[in-house]
Amino acid sequence: MGIEIESYAPEPITLAVIGCGNRGRAYTNYALQEPARCKIVAIAEPRPKTRKLMTDAHLVDQTLVFHSYQDLLQASAETIKTVGKRLADAVIVAVQDQMHLEVVLAFAEQGYHVLCEKPMATSIEHCIKIEEAVKKAGIIFGMGHVLRYSPYNKAVTDVIRSGTLGELINVVHVEPIGYFHFAHSYVRGNWAREEESCFALMTKSCHDIDILCHWLSPGTPTRVSSFGSLQHFRKERKPKEAGDATRCLDCTNESDCPYSAKKIYLDAVSKGKTTWPVNVLVDGIPDIENITDALRHGPYGQCVYESDNNVCDNQVVNMEFSTGATVSFTMIAQTEKICERQSRLAFSHGEIVGDMNTFTVCDFRTGKTTLHTPKNEGGGHGGGDLGLIRTFIEAVLTGRQELLGTDVSDVLKSHLTVFAAEQSRRDSAVVDCAQFEREAKARVLG
Repeated sequence: MGIEIESYAPEPITLAVIGCGNRGRAYTNYALQEPARCKIVAIAEPRPKTRKLMTDAHLVDQTLVFHSYQDLLQASAETIKTVGKRLADAVIVAVQDQMHLEVVLAFAEQGYHVLCEKPMATSIEHCIKIEEAVKKAGIIFGMGHVLRYSPYNKAVTDVIRSGTLGELINVVHVEPIGYFHFAHSYVRGNWAREEESCFALMTKSCHDIDILCHWLSPGTPTRVSSFGSLQHFRKERKPKEAGDATRCLDCTNESDCPYSAKKIYLDAVSKGKTTWPVNVLVDGIPDIENITDALRHGPYGQCVYESDNNVCDNQVVNMEFSTGATVSFTMIAQTEKICERQSRLAFSHGEIVGDMNTFTVCDFRTGKTTLHTPKNEGGGHGGGDLGLIRTFIEAVLTGRQELLGTDVSDVLKSHLTVFAAEQSRRDSAVVDCAQFEREAKARVLG
């Protein structure tokens, strides 16, 4: 007779959340869906109502609710000193892009595993320093390249890796940002000015460059070229009918403008919508009164032709890989679809054509075309947000970085490809990727 051994489920992974805005909420929803897998135990968020919403949703102890990441870091240091353990197993870094370096370095040094929202950082120097810090700390590092983790893209990747269609020769990939999404985030919003964030190819499309590099691996980018500009959202494009109005609520042309802040925000909240994009405008829950006030006094009520934005609204990137394969990527603002990428992958013996919801696989040898409809698990990016946080939790639980399918050095390499593409756009020259990486590391590391 065998001995019965009682099995115990592992304790949930504990998480500290730094930044409780839309991206922080997108990842922490998993803790509400799967409380046995992970638990939010500490948060840092400067906005009081936003902080309270996260605190209440996850029943976070008030002693572990902080106004700033510095306060959380100090409390963590004291706990490590007195008790010998951190406040949590891992941190989710969902602060503004330009803060990523300081936050990641601080918590990596204390030994926290890190899930960092994209982009890795806003400069080459900061990205390289993050790689150094993560390697030195020996921690699990997850990057907010959520496209890798959606059921749709995982299914496409499985077909590529299977080899059934032969060698991957070319990819044409388009990101349609969406006309009002671009106006919201990249004309009126946090990513409108490069000086305060980064260029649009990095802040919006670094995970597109990442998935393209992932599909073409083990080949690596060898040369890149890029063209693009801020074509539409400029003062000289302002309709004459708008006159001197600088805010949508004061504009006689508002009803005829597709970028009307009244349409995008006020009409939406009047119909009961309180999620993105309206919830970005206020601290707490949106209503007609606070949204009207935000449109009268804040950046989201400004005319898109009178704003101080300066990032590209259209850009193309061409890449050549070490295998000889080529890629064409387009980032475009003026589209009806919002972030529903379209991809066409050409192989030696077949083709994949997809739209982020379904894709067809044509096998030239059999003449057969098969429709694939991967499950959409909900949440952002076709289930990619959920897929990333689920995989990150499993990686932390098991101590296996490889479960994420990438590491901090791969993340750095794909970001350097984005920086190289932007240099090409600015210099009107083809950039050698290997030389670009060598020179970048030499500047930073000496």
